[in-house]
This record gives sequence, structure tokens and C-alpha cells, in this order.
Amino acid sequence: MLHNNKLTPLKVDDARKKPLAGEAAWQVLAGAREILVAKGKNYQVFDPRIDDKEVILAAASGRTGNLRAPVLRLGDRIFVGFSESLYTRIAEERS
Repeated sequence: MLHNNKLTPLKVDDARKKPLAGEAAWQVLAGAREILVAKGKNYQVFDPRIDDKEVILAAASGRTGNLRAPVLRLGDRIFVGFSESLYTRIAEERS
């Protein structure tokens, strides 16, 4: 999906080997200007400077409590989870 939309990752980590939960997950998310959390065809948009930390972590975490995958950082935005429509939107914004 990334390749189809001309997105090339600079770094790839395996979430099974390096899971992030709780405060470690928040440290990844907190530095963003905007966090988009995808679930199916829908996604939610959060601002970590304004929105509640626990609400953001609940939306961005899976059943195990770990940060959902994939996680993409593009500039000062973070995208959590998979949504084809969201990835298409990212690609359109970048072209």
C-alpha cells in the first residue's frame, strides 16, 4: 500500500519485536502536531496539545494495550493503524 501511493519509509521497526505501550507509546505520539488514528474505513484526528492523553492512547492502542500498527510519522503528523482511504489522502496531499 505504501509503495502504491509513492510513500517510502525511512525506518521500519517490527512491532512484534519492539511493542510500545503506555508511557513509551505516549512519548512517540506526544511530539506530533496531529495524530490520525485509523480503524477500518474511518479515522479520528487528535491534537496531543489539546486532547486528553488517555483518550488518544485508548484510540491508538490495540487489544493488548500496545500501539497499533502501522505507525507512520510524516513531518509533525503521526498516522496510527491502517486505512486505505487515509493512505490515499496522505499520498494526494504529498503530490
